[in-house]
Amino acid sequence: MKKDFPILEFDGAREAVIEPSREIQPIDMPERCVFCFFHDVMAGLPENEGTRHVKDLKSELGAHPVYEISVEGRRVAVLHPGVGAPLAAALMEEVIALGCHKFIACGSAGVLDSGIALGHVIVPASAVRDEGTSYHYLPPGREVAASPEGVAAIRHALDEHGVDYIVSKSWTTDAFYRETPAKVRLRRSEGCVAVEMEAAALFAVAQFRGVTFAQMLYGGDDVGGTEWDSRDWHGRGAVRERLFRLAVAACLRL
Repeated sequence: MKKDFPILEFDGAREAVIEPSREIQPIDMPERCVFCFFHDVMAGLPENEGTRHVKDLKSELGAHPVYEISVEGRRVAVLHPGVGAPLAAALMEEVIALGCHKFIACGSAGVLDSGIALGHVIVPASAVRDEGTSYHYLPPGREVAASPEGVAAIRHALDEHGVDYIVSKSWTTDAFYRETPAKVRLRRSEGCVAVEMEAAALFAVAQFRGVTFAQMLYGGDDVGGTEWDSRDWHGRGAVRERLFRLAVAACLRL
């Protein structure tokens, strides 16, 4: 197993020392779950009629509440999976153990192409694995794909609501302060149009656990120019709320 670089020492054993299915008992959970990376949307969720607080997952950040909403009589769980690949993957493991198996995520991403407008929807069909978490779930490789059925569900929902979008490749990185001009050019040459921190890891967890996962992002800050442009990406409440509702619609198609 030993390699020159520890990140390449993949072990495909199906069970680890801390195995979620042994530590966490299934509960009455919806099969479908939306990961919502928008803290403002999540903060308003308990105020909506019909929202039920199911459970709190725990980390050193505190509680990560899991909610259940009902749409046309159908149940959907909703969770903010944290920021960054390790935490998001760990919380995904826990909700899988609780009983969720069909996932759609909504979040934001930096754009590598300055021509992509703020708020434009991007659907990653695959992601470059420039993070560490996915290497513990799949053998070393350059990219990992989203679940095709998840991508199809997102496309159907976006088409149904008349939303323009791009299906493309994303770049998942652990270090947003190290998105250098040379790396931006390299990733762009590989076909990446967006950069974020979780997709590759979540795609890998989904493949390893045999569940469905896909994600939709909105174009946020711009890292494709000579200087960073924040474009006030985190202040677009209406965009974020709409993308969450579209994620729910897509999840219900699974």
